[in-house]
This record gives sequence, C-alpha cells and structure tokens, in this order.
Amino acid sequence: MDNRAEVREFLSSRRGKISPEMVGLPTGANRRVKGLRRIEVATLAGVSIEYYTRIERGAISGVSPEILDSLAKALQLDDAERAYLFDLAHAANPVARPPRRRNPKTWRAHQSLQWVLDAVVAGPAFVRNGRMDLVAANPLARAFYKDVYDMPGQPPNIARYTFLDDRAHDFYPDWGLFAEVTVAILRIEASRDPHNKELHDLIGELSTRSDEFRRRWSAHNVRHHGAGSKTFNHPVVGELTLAYEGLEMAAEPGLTMTIYAAEPGSKSEEAMRLLASWAATEFAAPTAGVSSRESAEHPLP
Repeated sequence: MDNRAEVREFLSSRRGKISPEMVGLPTGANRRVKGLRRIEVATLAGVSIEYYTRIERGAISGVSPEILDSLAKALQLDDAERAYLFDLAHAANPVARPPRRRNPKTWRAHQSLQWVLDAVVAGPAFVRNGRMDLVAANPLARAFYKDVYDMPGQPPNIARYTFLDDRAHDFYPDWGLFAEVTVAILRIEASRDPHNKELHDLIGELSTRSDEFRRRWSAHNVRHHGAGSKTFNHPVVGELTLAYEGLEMAAEPGLTMTIYAAEPGSKSEEAMRLLASWAATEFAAPTAGVSSRESAEHPLP
C-alpha cells in the first residue's frame, strides 16, 4: 500500500505544531504558515530544502536512519512519534518484507497460551492483535469485556466497541482518553503493517460510521501504550481502577498480552472478586435438564 499520503500528513502536522520560538527562531511579522516553514525544518535537520520537500511529499523510501533521526530532532518528536516515523520509512521500502499476519477469524490460541491466561485468576488477562481484536482471554476478561463480546459480528473488537457502541461511554468514564489511545494504537499498527487489508477495512468502517473516530484519525497523533492505570465503570460491579501491563509476545509477533490488576486491599479489588463470582455463575456450564440445543442457541461468550 502506498503510504506517501500518510507520510505527508504526519510530517506536515508535526511541523505545524512547532512554533519558531520553540526552536529559537525569530517569529517575524509576515508569517502565513502555522508552525515552521519547510526551509526552517530543513535547516534544523541539516538537509537541503529540496530534499526535505521530497520527503514531506511522501518520498521517504530509502531515507537513511541518520536523516530520519535529524528530522525527529528538528520536529521535536517524542519517542512514540519517532518510532512511528521510522515505521513509515520501513513500510515504504519496496524490498522490506511485510510482517507476518494472522487472520483474526481463523487464528486460535494454542493450548498452552490459554493455560497461561487461565492461570491469572485475580484480574482480566487477554491477548489482542494490532487491530484490537480480542483473540484469547481468561474468564475474568470475558466478564470484564462482556459488552464487547455481546456486540454482533466476530471477532470481538475493542476499537469497534469504543466508537460504535453507546455503552462504551458509560464503561469508560474518561471516554475521550480511551478514544485517543484506541486511535493511536490503530495508527501505529497501520504504519507497521500497511498491507493489512483487515486493518484498513476496520479503519474504513470506523471512519465512515463515526465522526469522533474520523476527527481523531485526522490528527495523526501517536503514543506508546504499555503500562499505567485506568478507571472503568463496569455494568455489573461498578467503578474499578486497575493497573495494567502490556507485554509483546515474542513467540507471536504482532500480539500483545494485557493483564489488569487491582491494588491489594482496595475497593477495586473487592469489585474484582464480585465480578469473578458473577462470572462463575453467569458463565457456568448448563445445568441438568438444559438441552444441548438450548446450550448451542445461547453459547458462552
């Protein structure tokens, strides 16, 4: 997939965020450009204006790591933005091998991975891919994301839930923050895997159906998302504040395992125990007298 438009829009948007004062340049009275001019970026990066103009127009294939690093410094990119710029350059290289992809509709967690997830009994643990499909989960994660699993269509997808399901605005007290993080994850994945049709189909669906997604996508913001804490409002047990860690899976490139945990002794830990109790009842095996047909018509999530 040709990513020249993405390169152009990302670099021009970052250039527009840097004022002359931020880099020690005079403002001047007749500036008609928001942020820095191209020639100013070129000067700061130590390249010619012609070369930088070609890069900003999307001709990033073959640009050396040293030049990319100079551009990142000139544009004051943070770690996530710098990594994103390098991903765009890598994806534009015609000899680069595309990353290994999995079809979320057919990929299944191997047995030992499910054992690992099920061994986490104090909090939700799940595996997602870059397009935010939930591809494996322990029982608490299925209970925690019950509304995601309730949405029609497979596989369950956090991004689709965030922007297309009204319940997400209740589940995420700070919905705007979760929306920004979701878009950032998808944008980074799109730069790493520009040929992923399923990913681009999802982005197209969200852009068509959600004004909120479309507005955030056009901002070209990226960020790292590996650890921290989040607050949720679960429909069964109420508010929980949970710490999380995201772990890239070395044996399964492109997949991330996320584990949530409540602070010991906190109200959130008590709420998590209540959720586990609810899940044990809600997702229990069919009792005697329930026909196999009834079980098949109402499968577990």
